[in-house]
Amino acid sequence: MERVSDSSLIIGVAASAAERVQLARLLGTADALLLVSSADQARAFLAHAFLEGTGVTSSSVAVPEVAPAVRVVQAAAQIAAVPQQAPAPVAGLHLDVDRRVMRWKDRELPLTRLEHDLLHCLVEEPGRVWTYQRLHHAVWGNEHLGHGSHIHSVVKRLRQKLVNLGASVTIQAVRGVGFHLLPTS
Repeated sequence: MERVSDSSLIIGVAASAAERVQLARLLGTADALLLVSSADQARAFLAHAFLEGTGVTSSSVAVPEVAPAVRVVQAAAQIAAVPQQAPAPVAGLHLDVDRRVMRWKDRELPLTRLEHDLLHCLVEEPGRVWTYQRLHHAVWGNEHLGHGSHIHSVVKRLRQKLVNLGASVTIQAVRGVGFHLLPTS
């Protein structure tokens, strides 16, 4: 008789790749971890796993409810088990994810974890406006509460570092919405 495992499966649902990487970092010590971009993907995986080896097709049976041993984690966040890939350079700005430094031409500056994670989001999709809430999820890994002074503080430090490097990009605010990375004018 086959022994049933005592371990739990953690299913992380996060829309972006950066958020799934954050979840992987937070939950990397789990026995079993599945990261997907939607609840529908999680359901499809569970249905396939449930039916595997039964000879029954997923179209001919209802998908079972998720077992109590499966904890579904919905969060937006970036895991030791999943290596980060450096985003493509933006107008000559390179982000070294392994060493947490940003490089402009032949100069580089170290970044704190928060600076690195926030800049990683902005560099990943240059020009795209990241809302305060989305940045907070990706960088801090929890709900955005309050007036966002902590985000502004990190952005202020990053702007200064970009100026110190002589980079031709800056982080611009979209009032009441969030931030994006754009070339300096």
